[in-house]
Amino acid sequence: MGLGMRIQLSAMMFLEFFIWGAWFVTMGTFLATGLGASGVDIGMAYETQSWGAIIAPFIIGLIADRFFDARIILGIIHLMGAGLLFLAAKSTDFGGFYPYILGYMLIYMPTLALVNSISFNQMDDPAKEFPSIRVWGTVGWIVAGLLIGFVGWESDNLLQNTFSLAAAASMLLGVLSFILPKTPPKGKGESVSIRDILGLDALALLKDRNYLIFFIASILICIPLAFYYASANLYLNELSVSGSAAKMTLGQVSEVVFMLLLPVFLKKYGIKTTLLIGMLAWVLRYLLFAFGNADSFGGTSMLIGGIVLHGICYDFFFVSGQIYTDYKAGDKIKNAAQGLITLATYGLGMLIGFRLGGMIVENYAITGGGHEWFMIWVIPACIAGAVALLYLVTFKNEKIELN
Repeated sequence: MGLGMRIQLSAMMFLEFFIWGAWFVTMGTFLATGLGASGVDIGMAYETQSWGAIIAPFIIGLIADRFFDARIILGIIHLMGAGLLFLAAKSTDFGGFYPYILGYMLIYMPTLALVNSISFNQMDDPAKEFPSIRVWGTVGWIVAGLLIGFVGWESDNLLQNTFSLAAAASMLLGVLSFILPKTPPKGKGESVSIRDILGLDALALLKDRNYLIFFIASILICIPLAFYYASANLYLNELSVSGSAAKMTLGQVSEVVFMLLLPVFLKKYGIKTTLLIGMLAWVLRYLLFAFGNADSFGGTSMLIGGIVLHGICYDFFFVSGQIYTDYKAGDKIKNAAQGLITLATYGLGMLIGFRLGGMIVENYAITGGGHEWFMIWVIPACIAGAVALLYLVTFKNEKIELN
């Protein structure tokens, strides 16, 4: 891959995740403090990610794989998205805000697959070349958080600006997409069924007892995962932690570090232990949040520790789970299997988690402002612990071959 191509793809990845990171982390705080939204409202807003994940296979399977160049679809979606984000920034109440963010996430989530497709199409050896391109997405998310912290939009109650910032970045990526390398549809002219689009052939994997247990655990562990995405920034801001969005980027930094350690753990300890470490990290993270505070060095250290654990939480469960799925599926249903596990986790699992999390946050709201955060974090800690215990006693360890 030439330097020019590498720069194009890296810029695409950077902007793709800068856009998402610019508003997603702080949306709960914006809704609660800027629009007076309830916990249930916040949960509904974050659920839009799951609805987007659920319809993504239809857009990719019916449109991107069959009719149009992926870069053209990417450009059109991001130009449309810029308009929706701009309108979201101008909203004055949750009722006006929700339709814009729902529409946005329904079209944004499919772009996560599109940028991967565009990248893979230009690579001779994706296993070696893709990580160095994908890491720029993580850098984009980190830069977005650091920028929000630097300009002080959280402390100044100006978080509506995050949507305007994301809209500008979306407009830029929309324009740049049209000059990205051509990625013509590979399935043009072929017949397609709903079974193909949803990857239902991958359901055959569930006949494998170990994979069935992993599949169920993946859905269940996404329930406590949703609590972090929807409530962590609001929690830190209610504790008056300065630059909360910037501090939360430490989670993405740790994600990069533990990504490098993941192959070592998989090879030495096997898939069972690696996945279990990921689940237990969620338990520890939420307990640190439950007992942490901003009033002392020890309390603040607990909060930072909970953030830094993101690398283990995400990499050791979700990334290793994707590797495990790839290993189990084989070449014939590899893409279908990845689509199915994404639909089950980011779709079904997190949909349940955002809905439940919103209800719990609302239930522990304090009259006059604030929340009883101890219970809000203990509940997902208990859920994650129960899932880890179920997985521990039912899953048999396997050694998987890493390429």
